[in-house]
Amino acid sequence: MSLEEDKEQVRRATDLVALVAETVVLRQRGGEFWGCCPFHRDKTPSFKVNPSTGLWKCFGCGKGGDVFSYVMERENLDFMDALRYLAERAGIELSRDRSGSRGPARNRLKEAVAEAESFYTTMLLRGKAEGAARARSYLKGRGFGSEVCRRWGLGYAPGHGALVAHLTAKGFTRAEMVACDLAVERSGSLRDRFFDRAIFPIHDEHGSAIGLGGRVLGEGMPKYLNSRDTAVFHKGRNLYAYDRAKEHVTASCEAVVCEGYTDVISMHEAGIANAVATLGTALTLDHVRLLERCRVSRVVLMFDGDAAGQRAAERAVLFLPETTADLRCVILPDGLDPAEFLEAHGADELRGRIAGARPLIDFVLEARLASYDLSVPGRRVAALRDGAALLAPLKRSVLLDEYATRLADAVGADVAETKRMVRATPVRHADEHARRDGADAGPDEAGGRGPDAAPRPREAEPLAALSADERAQLRVERELLAQMVGHPDEFRAQADRIAELSWTDSRHEAIAWAVLATPEGTSPEAEVRAAAAVVPEAPRILAGATLDEVRGLRPEDARRFLLDTVELYSVRRRVRSIRARLSGGADGADADLFGEATRLQRRANELAAGIRAMIDSASNG
Repeated sequence: MSLEEDKEQVRRATDLVALVAETVVLRQRGGEFWGCCPFHRDKTPSFKVNPSTGLWKCFGCGKGGDVFSYVMERENLDFMDALRYLAERAGIELSRDRSGSRGPARNRLKEAVAEAESFYTTMLLRGKAEGAARARSYLKGRGFGSEVCRRWGLGYAPGHGALVAHLTAKGFTRAEMVACDLAVERSGSLRDRFFDRAIFPIHDEHGSAIGLGGRVLGEGMPKYLNSRDTAVFHKGRNLYAYDRAKEHVTASCEAVVCEGYTDVISMHEAGIANAVATLGTALTLDHVRLLERCRVSRVVLMFDGDAAGQRAAERAVLFLPETTADLRCVILPDGLDPAEFLEAHGADELRGRIAGARPLIDFVLEARLASYDLSVPGRRVAALRDGAALLAPLKRSVLLDEYATRLADAVGADVAETKRMVRATPVRHADEHARRDGADAGPDEAGGRGPDAAPRPREAEPLAALSADERAQLRVERELLAQMVGHPDEFRAQADRIAELSWTDSRHEAIAWAVLATPEGTSPEAEVRAAAAVVPEAPRILAGATLDEVRGLRPEDARRFLLDTVELYSVRRRVRSIRARLSGGADGADADLFGEATRLQRRANELAAGIRAMIDSASNG
């Protein structure tokens, strides 16, 4: 049979109206069916399906075509994958697959995985070996008795070639076992892919076995091992328990996405049956699209409360402009996963947590800003940059106004300028967006640039987060740095004093310490290279020093003037901070704070007097 014959057989076996109705609410008008387009934000029905011609058309976005183009658009597939998708849906094996021209037939791969699932379940429930007992003990500890294990097809993989021998006896070939990643070839021999692991079978949306997940028993890495991507299994497209959850997702218009197999099983067994899990990978846009096919309007992401959970949440922000679903987030307390939370608090309490899930962007933005001390100007600048990078995916979204205003308010920046920064910041890819340069520090706090930090905005952009005094200090800091690079040995004796300064831009602080860390006698050119190794923008920052006030001063007076001025600004800021604490109440420490403020104010007066004297001397000279 030719490709065209395959295509026509699949076309005849597919009801276009039923296919579209899986994700679109259709209303019949005469001989046609109308609904809101699934491919753009459509508020009124502009999407038409004509069953007599087998064609569809949206008069809003202009897209249209036949059943194959519909699946290609909905599932983000090329033509051949769309043809296979519809063939599997209709139970048709394509002649192209039967011929083996593209490797083992897909149906044979699914049969092999199904046979492996059955074999591993038998090993779990009836196995006499010590490993099987350990697997039963582990699963029982998670609350999964024999009935739960049967319902979910859980199993135990003994390894040692047991599965290869079983599948060989069942007539599966070496190529078929390798193609569905049940076995691997090493040194000419065929070995089981999974060894001494509890097994969780993975099914596609139709309930066919397509892959396996294995949890190590005892010590060993990796803790979880999934089948590799194959012709029938794709981690970035499939979701664990989607086949069981999809009807409940459609009925509730809500999906709960977890990170573990046991979490999903525990939730389903507790009656929360709209739960699914990713398969050893971060949430992808294809996962979101898969849920959208169930007409989901709310997706609740249940992340761990650690740094990995934060990164997963940040990656998911990228999907906000790409979906009409309301993405929300739940972080369970005390580091509990959903299965542990259910055991400790029960299903009703977990349902309450899910119902109270926060908007995803709220959680991510607050978590990012919480890593900065916003009382320090340099940290506010860094927070503004970091927040702009985080909100960049929303630059064309109706959500931008609200969240740009929140960011601006948090860092004391101008709202319009904050929006402009967000729009000017490139959107990071999901893998770049999640990487962080340290658990507690923002991208500027070590003076360097984290691998996911947004490209540095033009120098005018971060000034939106600074007061007039802070902007003035910024200029003086640059001149001080230029002097330090030109005369590092003159400043080494001032290292303790420099350590007490509160810098406006944390990059400036990093440059200062990079210069002071060089050996005595280092040339200015080498100093610039040392600074650039820590802060790539150092040459541009150092070249921008153009402070008129130091002209006319002797070199030693210019250095003193700059250091005194930066210290003066630092002291004044500390005084303001203490006064703000005193006015808001300071938990019984008023006397100590007042004494500190008095001491700092005296120092500020001394510095100001000295600076004025230097300026007057230069003017009179």
